[in-house]
Amino acid sequence: MGTPADREKTSVLLAGGREQEVLARLLAAEGVEVTLAGNAGEAAEILKVMLFDAVLLFVERSEDGAVTHPVTELSQRWPDVPVIAWGADDAVVERLALAGGAVSFVAIPVSRAELARAVEAARSRNRAVSAVPARPIVGAKLLGESPLLGAVRDKIARVAAGRATVLVRGETGTGKEVVARAIHAHSGRHAAPFLVVQAAAVPDTLLESELFGYEKGAFTGATTRKPGRVELAEGGTLFFDEIGDVSPAMQVKLLRLIQEREYDRLGGTRTQRADVRILAATHRDLEDMTARGAFREDLFYRLNVVTLWLPPLRARREDIAAIVQHYLEVLRVENDKPELTLDDAALRLLQAQRWPGNVRQLVNFIERLVVLARGGVIGADDVRHDLDEQLEFLTQASALEARVPIVAPLEEAESNAKVSFVSSAVRPLREDLRRAEQRALVKALRSARGNRALAARMLGISRRTLYTKLEEHEIS
Repeated sequence: MGTPADREKTSVLLAGGREQEVLARLLAAEGVEVTLAGNAGEAAEILKVMLFDAVLLFVERSEDGAVTHPVTELSQRWPDVPVIAWGADDAVVERLALAGGAVSFVAIPVSRAELARAVEAARSRNRAVSAVPARPIVGAKLLGESPLLGAVRDKIARVAAGRATVLVRGETGTGKEVVARAIHAHSGRHAAPFLVVQAAAVPDTLLESELFGYEKGAFTGATTRKPGRVELAEGGTLFFDEIGDVSPAMQVKLLRLIQEREYDRLGGTRTQRADVRILAATHRDLEDMTARGAFREDLFYRLNVVTLWLPPLRARREDIAAIVQHYLEVLRVENDKPELTLDDAALRLLQAQRWPGNVRQLVNFIERLVVLARGGVIGADDVRHDLDEQLEFLTQASALEARVPIVAPLEEAESNAKVSFVSSAVRPLREDLRRAEQRALVKALRSARGNRALAARMLGISRRTLYTKLEEHEIS
């Protein structure tokens, strides 16, 4: 593999197995960056937020002799990350792992050189398979140079060249539509239309006609034939935003569109063919919805051919400066304040915030700062003032709560007529913040299935800080 000085750094995810630490030391000696996962479940969670050159996944026989391995699942969910299976020297295990999608099998014990060759072969194969003609991504603002955003750009370039359905996932405000537009702009369909279907915004009674169109006379008021979004996007890309909000009845029709590339206009008598690429996005937990029967399993698998996860802004704070600078330039021109600047202290304060609404929330906050700016410089005090004002608004009691009389026991003893109108919804801010922090810690640990390193990355804090916070909140 060479030395770290003469090659690009390789990163691998090493999951499971008693010899995991031995393999990790062998790889580290070759200059490979190794991230450890306790099992395949933890590996899947890590792959949602990080990109690797390869995954080394432990496989073995169970006590009853059956071969148990999740190679197939990982290979299907992350087709751009090669899986190297490893385990005991067992021909049956090797054969089934390779049949499940592993690119190679490493038998234990293994030499450092043999392990290095397997990783390099997987890495080289992946680079060759995913190579696409270089063309700059246009029509989208993917601002920042963080490694996580670089991984997103890399995956856009990989998936754009094909026809596969892509499911863009991430929290609200992370830029799912921006990424969908980038995929279209980087594809062979870039000269054809890119149309958006706002699944959550259109009532179910109108979504079918909006999507598939209708013939003249299909219903009262249909005086002419109207083409739907599918027809208007012919040869291009159709993007379903918040597809998790589509009703079960419409899910059946979408499955036919995606699977068969066919649809029927309302009132029509002939089946229509569709030449469109389907992209979709959601912030919902589709796996949980599928398990509960709220989302069709077959539709989920048709959508989930390639999944592109977008990291939250708190996981790539180094990109905040680029986002702030770009939108500051745009918004100061729009608001006729061309000389307005933001000082370094204000920027550091913006970078320190968690931004639960992600990029969308940050951009809205910048616009607020620009609109309300009185001088030529936005300072830390201006940022603090707006942050405090928002916090005060969000923690105020409702009008109903403010009118509920709360009588303290001591006051009752002194006078039955004495009433305090302090709202029960208001607690000391320090207590509210502590409770919110505790909930965030518990949620992150559950999502990471106890993997503290992953939980720290999800929260955007260091591992040391996480340990300190867990000790403060007495969370084991």
